[in-house]
Amino acid sequence: MLTKQAILKLARNLLLVVAGLMAVAYLGVIGYLYINQRHMLYMQVQGHETPDIKGLKIEDISLKTADGEALQAWYEPPKPGMPVILFLHGNAASLEKGKWRYIRMHKEGVGYLALAYRGYSGSTGTPTEKGLLTDGLTAYDWLRATGFKDSDIVIHGHSLGTGVATWLATQRPARALILEAPFTATSDVGAERYPYIPVSFLMTDKFLSRERIKDVHMPVLIAHGDKDRVVPFAQGERLFALANEPKVFIHMHGSEHNTLTRDGVYNAYWRFLGLPEDPADPVP
Repeated sequence: MLTKQAILKLARNLLLVVAGLMAVAYLGVIGYLYINQRHMLYMQVQGHETPDIKGLKIEDISLKTADGEALQAWYEPPKPGMPVILFLHGNAASLEKGKWRYIRMHKEGVGYLALAYRGYSGSTGTPTEKGLLTDGLTAYDWLRATGFKDSDIVIHGHSLGTGVATWLATQRPARALILEAPFTATSDVGAERYPYIPVSFLMTDKFLSRERIKDVHMPVLIAHGDKDRVVPFAQGERLFALANEPKVFIHMHGSEHNTLTRDGVYNAYWRFLGLPEDPADPVP
């Protein structure tokens, strides 16, 4: 028969063992997330993509970065007097996945340069925050070298691309900045998804748009769907509050993270840019 003291000692030892196992498991989860964080952030779609969209004369071009990478991009010039949009895609996107954006821009007569970051589509290299920022700068500078003025260029980012676009707008002047489903920081998204993990301390590529947006001095449009389950709607609202005037917030009722194009957001973009709306906006 165990004494009361022996039972208490056994219980304490069992609790210590359980606590130790839980600590090991917790540290294991942290270690896994830390080691694999870039694989989780950059969900690359790889392989060279050839433009083949009926009615669109898209040029498949290659851009050379200052650090030696070759970036695939798709380009269609604008009609005379129309702007050109530098489009920066999201984390699990590819050039081909932008099809319905290109159709809308083509119909409007707006030009576009759709960039595939390093490690995406047919671009060389491995994605990092520093690398993606370099890629965005390379694409902008290519447009300037092609003959476009600052006032011709609209910087447009979706999801992960909003982090690149916001930074780029602090480095180069442009006609406007469009942020579609933006975060305040990728580390903020991670902290909401993993509330018991010190994400801000562990994360390497934070894309701190909430700190950078104050240095953007051009018209800003932020569009966000209130059913977004990837980047919380509240983060779009917070980023908008931090942005300088002039600025416009487009609340997309019922829209999810990847449905804003389908749900008609491009007509909001055209209004913002002072362009005519398309009453027959194509729906995928």
